[in-house]
Amino acid sequence: MSNYHKLLNNLESLELYHLKELFPTHLERAIHQELSLTDSLLDLTDKELEYRKKIILEKRLKRANFPFMKGIKDFDFDFQPKLKKTEVMDLITLRFMDTKNNLLFIGNSGVGKTHLATAIGMEAVGRGFSVLFSLSNELIEKLDSSHKKGTLEATLNRYSKYDLLIIDEIGYLPMSSNGANLFFQLINKRYERRSTILTSNIPLSQWTDIFQEKKLTNAIIDRLIHHSKIISINGKSYRMKNYMETKGYLSEEK
Repeated sequence: MSNYHKLLNNLESLELYHLKELFPTHLERAIHQELSLTDSLLDLTDKELEYRKKIILEKRLKRANFPFMKGIKDFDFDFQPKLKKTEVMDLITLRFMDTKNNLLFIGNSGVGKTHLATAIGMEAVGRGFSVLFSLSNELIEKLDSSHKKGTLEATLNRYSKYDLLIIDEIGYLPMSSNGANLFFQLINKRYERRSTILTSNIPLSQWTDIFQEKKLTNAIIDRLIHHSKIISINGKSYRMKNYMETKGYLSEEK
């Protein structure tokens, strides 16, 4: 067996599969360009590190449980002219996480609340923060299940440790009294320790309808807005726009 093939076997034994895949082409280039051993190894290891970073990022994005992969570049600000682009772009810097502030996106269904929350979350993942996205009803179901199993404290601790927790669609489905209490415990656990992003189509003034009990509602809102930025989005629905375009209505109007 030649040294070349022994080297390929060594790379496989070391589980450097990507490096093994790159090596034949890299060797051809190194010979053609007469690269030194140092330059050759540097180039090869740079590519391996870049590949590993990509894999780690993909795993983190998957663990974050985003509903889709849409960044801020995919957001159509022209369709929501009342939304200040400079204000949103400042959120993408993640400065709010430095001070453990929260973000609340409030607006009608389909205006882009989830898209913006996801875009910010993806930026946070890209910078190495731990992020989790969850629909509010699914989150409450998991808290309720752990409460029944006697593992609530462990579950609360786990959720409280995420650098950024995104809770989507607050108020989309009714919340039981126990669910509201569990939600308060989670928010209280993260209060002034970690940043949380929430989206809701219900104005804060009507959140009593979500959590049923006025005193508990006030306690939740108090902790959420004490250190927070509230972004109200009053505009048209992207979903309706896409529907109209699919049906050809918009093109007919033009």
